[in-house]
Amino acid sequence: MAITLLESAKLSQNKLKRGVMETYVLNAPVLQKLPFMGIEGNAYTYNEEKELPGIAFRSVNEGYEESTGTVNPKSESLVIMGGDADTDKFIQKTRSNFNDQRAIQTTMKVKALAYKFQDTFFNGDTAVDPKSFDGLKKRLTGKQVISAADNGFQLDSQDKGAMYAFMEIMDEFIGSVQGKADALYMDSKTLTKVKSIARQLGYDEKALDGFGKSVFAYDGIPFFDAGEKPNGTKIIGHDESQGTSANTTSIYAVKFGADEYVSGLTNGGVQVYDLGELQEKPSYRTRIEFYTGVGIFNGKAAARLKGLIV
Repeated sequence: MAITLLESAKLSQNKLKRGVMETYVLNAPVLQKLPFMGIEGNAYTYNEEKELPGIAFRSVNEGYEESTGTVNPKSESLVIMGGDADTDKFIQKTRSNFNDQRAIQTTMKVKALAYKFQDTFFNGDTAVDPKSFDGLKKRLTGKQVISAADNGFQLDSQDKGAMYAFMEIMDEFIGSVQGKADALYMDSKTLTKVKSIARQLGYDEKALDGFGKSVFAYDGIPFFDAGEKPNGTKIIGHDESQGTSANTTSIYAVKFGADEYVSGLTNGGVQVYDLGELQEKPSYRTRIEFYTGVGIFNGKAAARLKGLIV
């Protein structure tokens, strides 16, 4: 069984854990839709379809020519991410008359954790940080990476011809995801420009996010701002190179599905521990850990549109 962290939070009987998980999902739009498969051990091995076996018609008393499908065996290892949130007893005692200082520190830690996961989901590179996991930018190759133009495509909300050309590119991009994408992700600047173009062309649709909030959609697919890294910079930036342009950005389309499309992996879900007062110093500690990973079970479960100038 696989459920999203938001659904898991609703089922949790532990108030601290439930609050942590809700904060976690609230600060990472990817986690609203990403299902997590519970696995045993520290890795998950699976087969990705490569080539289907042949099928033929036959005459009476005639046999079939045997053929076998081929698969790519893959394995995804879990990684450990988390952190400790310490609050000095003095601060907790003297400054909690209006706001619980320990709760504030825990919330800030969870926000940073959410930003880190979402950043890794898109930009993770084990060649840079071997303790993390590879994100979509590194995993997606071949036909799942579509170039808007050789030297970048300017998103122009003043030129109708350019706007229609962009929507044609979007249709090709969305069509590259098998089974229709569940969500599109980009940075806030790109989202604002795309919404302007869509409104002018009469494509002003709405959908609901995981919290019941109305968001912009196209062809029934909701659009999300991919958010920020812990340091405040954009997760999907405008510093990618495309031909002669060095300031382009990307949009990602993702189809979610446990053991079928794009899914999260976990052993135990988000773990929250109240460690109480520390022996080495007069502080209270809350520890948050997440044994997690990501699997792409279908080669066409996600796509990247690159080379956009905004």
